[in-house]
Amino acid sequence: MSAPAATQKKRINLALQGGGAHGAFTWGALDALLADGRLEVAGISGASAGAMNAVVLADGLREGGPEAARQQLKHFWRSVSLDGRLNAAQRSLFDAYLSAFDPLKFSERLWQSASSFLSPYDFNPLDINPLRSVLTKLVDFDALRTSDDVKLFISATNVRTGRIKVFRRPELTADMVMASACLPTLFRAVEIDGVPYWDGGYSGNPPLFPFFSETDCLDVVLVQLDPIERPGTPDTAAEIMQRMNEITFNAPLIGEFRAIDFVARLIDDGRLKETRYKKIRMHLIEGGAALAAYTADTKMQADYDLFKRLFDLGRSAGEKFIADHYEAIGEQGTLELRRYLA
Repeated sequence: MSAPAATQKKRINLALQGGGAHGAFTWGALDALLADGRLEVAGISGASAGAMNAVVLADGLREGGPEAARQQLKHFWRSVSLDGRLNAAQRSLFDAYLSAFDPLKFSERLWQSASSFLSPYDFNPLDINPLRSVLTKLVDFDALRTSDDVKLFISATNVRTGRIKVFRRPELTADMVMASACLPTLFRAVEIDGVPYWDGGYSGNPPLFPFFSETDCLDVVLVQLDPIERPGTPDTAAEIMQRMNEITFNAPLIGEFRAIDFVARLIDDGRLKETRYKKIRMHLIEGGAALAAYTADTKMQADYDLFKRLFDLGRSAGEKFIADHYEAIGEQGTLELRRYLA
């Protein structure tokens, strides 16, 4: 008697939002999707921390499939944690350094005297970014560029024009990923071919539009870190800064939601042909109130205990998404876009 045929995997695109240390939530969500074994990744887009996760994930898949990708992501987050690389004394010094120049902790002084706000060109003249060395040690960019396993779309923001730049796998370098994660309050602009770039979250957090024409997969799973909606009105300097950042970094995403919904309605009305235009099926993995409870200053922390808590939260959210929506993948979207467009 022959063995039963293996279940065909469902294909998805992954859209990974940025959010500093909160990217460990995405690590957990990805771990759940990879461990399930019934999904195949066609393309990945990412901005900032989402770009880091995207590149590490893609390189792991290239090297050894889902299990290798899980280990690669775990290695990355362990490596970028301060307690993974520094002793207690060094950790205290580094924490103090980050706290001193954390823009959110600077916010009260910023409101009092904007002229006293320091530039990274002042306090980080050597342009030190420890993430770069971790990334280059872990990811084989030469091999990744020549691989055709997964399509990659990494966003950065052109400082001069304010427009989005999407870097794709065949050209991808460590500098391009660092450009995507370049917060201008902490790091100098990353120059690529003479063009300065800042964090991709300002223009595409994450970019969705490359999926429409550059992959044949219609299902996009968004892993969201910044809440679009938050109850109440912020009234402290830190709360105001946090909400400003959330609105700023979600604005490009809402714009893409609007475009996806508009095309879908025109297809449904028979005014566009589905042979030429795609009706994208959107899905969402989010942390809800549990993730929203983490304040913005935790995005700047490099503590593995924090990463692990966020990982566990993301893992639970990923498992819930699979349990609730696996059957819908390939059939219909599970994210109601119009909720965010009213």
